[in-house]
Amino acid sequence: MSCLILIGMMGAGKTTVGRELARRRKVRFADCDQEIVARTGVSIPTIFEIEGEQGFRRRETQMIDELSLEPDIVIATGGGVVTTPTNRALMRGRGVVVYLNVPPQILYERTRHDRNRPLLQVDDPRQRIEELYRQRDPLYREVAHLVIDGGRGNPGTMVRMIENALQKLAQQTLKNTPCEP
Repeated sequence: MSCLILIGMMGAGKTTVGRELARRRKVRFADCDQEIVARTGVSIPTIFEIEGEQGFRRRETQMIDELSLEPDIVIATGGGVVTTPTNRALMRGRGVVVYLNVPPQILYERTRHDRNRPLLQVDDPRQRIEELYRQRDPLYREVAHLVIDGGRGNPGTMVRMIENALQKLAQQTLKNTPCEP
């Protein structure tokens, strides 16, 4: 379990929780979107404006491919990472994927004033969040090894929930591993 990958909707807390989780585990933390910004020297909205969502998704796949090969890392992904089949396969195959499932109403409360979210620059951002949640929730569940329901707890509580779930997952994996002769 040296590569932990946090997925979920924008505003689910992947970066905040991921940073704390990495700190507690004493491993490197990487935010996929921030890594893309650092490499390109421009903001995510600028990438969307120049290259469109497709161009951004290509960059995202490249970054997931690279980061998921690193040992001892916690990766926070962008909310739309699961829309690309290649990303789903990379994440599922290379790490333990944790879905931070937060209700759309809470996501709206957390993101409504954020202008750095290109997909929410619409007339009705609340409706857009609900649509995206309906589309993406099945994809998040498909790729996730663990689903952590959250929204109201603080980051420390979420990290403890993840650590407990990881411990149970490790015990199940050990129990289901056949003994070698």
